[in-house]
This record gives sequence, C-alpha cells and structure tokens, in this order.
Amino acid sequence: MKLAVFNGSPRKTKSNSTLLMQHFLNGFYDTTDHHTELHYLADTSKTKQHVEAFAKADTALIVLPLYTDAMPGQVKFFLEKLEALESKGKQVGFIIQSGFPEAYHSQFLERYFEKLTRKMGWKYLGTVIRGGVEGIQIMPPSMTRKLFSRFEEMGNHFALFGQFKPELVRKLRSPYRLSRLRRLFFRLFMASGMTNYYWDRKLKENGAFENRFAKPYASEHN
Repeated sequence: MKLAVFNGSPRKTKSNSTLLMQHFLNGFYDTTDHHTELHYLADTSKTKQHVEAFAKADTALIVLPLYTDAMPGQVKFFLEKLEALESKGKQVGFIIQSGFPEAYHSQFLERYFEKLTRKMGWKYLGTVIRGGVEGIQIMPPSMTRKLFSRFEEMGNHFALFGQFKPELVRKLRSPYRLSRLRRLFFRLFMASGMTNYYWDRKLKENGAFENRFAKPYASEHN
C-alpha cells in the first residue's frame, strides 16, 4: 500500500492530530514494510509537494481538527488544489478530531467529505470521528491509554485490510450526543470555572488573557 498522510492542523508537529496519527502509524508499521511521512498542510510553501505526494499514493488519509464545525482553511486550500489532478479511483479516508466531548458536531463535515469523494471519483474509505481530544497532551497516561491503543489497533487493521475497522469507528465516535445527566454535570462543572482552566492558561501564554471578552467586530453603538 502506497499510503500518504496529510495533517491539516495549524499546530503542525505539536498538534493533537499528530499525536493520534503517531499511534495510528505505530500500528500500521507493525504489519507493513511501507513507511510514510506526515505532510503538514499548514506549511503552504510546500503545497506543490503535498499535491505530488497525493498523486503518487494509491491511498490517502487526511486528518484534521474540527474548527467551529468546519475544516481549517489550509485543508480547504489543499483540497481545491487537488481538483486539477486526474485522481479517479484513489482511496481516500478522513479522521476528524475535536475538543467537543460528543461526535455530533463533526457529522456535517463528514457529510461534506463523503460528497467530495463522489464528486472527485475517489473510493471513500469512511471518516473516523473522535471528540474530547483537546487536552490529551497534558493528561496522564491512565487517561489516554485506551484512546491511543484504539488508534494503534485502527492503524494495524488499516494496514491489513485497507480500511478502518468498523467496530473501532463506532467506539471512537462515542458519545455521539451527551446524555441529559452528563449535560447537567457539565453545566455544574462550567459554573465552577474549571472548564476555563486550560483555555485561560493558553490565553495567558499568548498574552491575550486581558482581551478574552473583546468584541472587535461589534458596533460601538450596540
């Protein structure tokens, strides 16, 4: 299998997408001699090389974070560059990860990718969706062990059969929606201010904490 993997995260090597794909590829390499590298779509100076890598591969995986129910701009830019290729018959799969705890938010992008593959004449390998990913880089191993193990198993299965393992696809997208009890718990958790800890830390690291309530596009008359 000539596999090419494209990472659509703006964070490049420091992204959660990279971390998940490292475990996927660990499983993939256990079963095949073929090695591939992660192509980082955020490096738009290499877009021509990315398109060439896609053209040479018989199978491509595009992994990306969900940004407010949509794909990052560099992913859309890359997909638009592929329109000029004669790539019918190519096998293409997608992996969407997000900070939302439930998978529901990613279904709209999943539908788009399914339609895109039909339009381009590709063989659609499906879409893996995983929510609750933001923060995995600071979680203890006990909290990420099952997640990473499933991605390794998914990579192993993909190398053997050229497709995502259906059982794992179902498990990874759970919960699809939060139950009423979990929604109630989340509201109480939000009231405590704990849900803002991670994001407040990131704002402070980037000198933006004092501007967290800024409304740059709001009319001054409102």
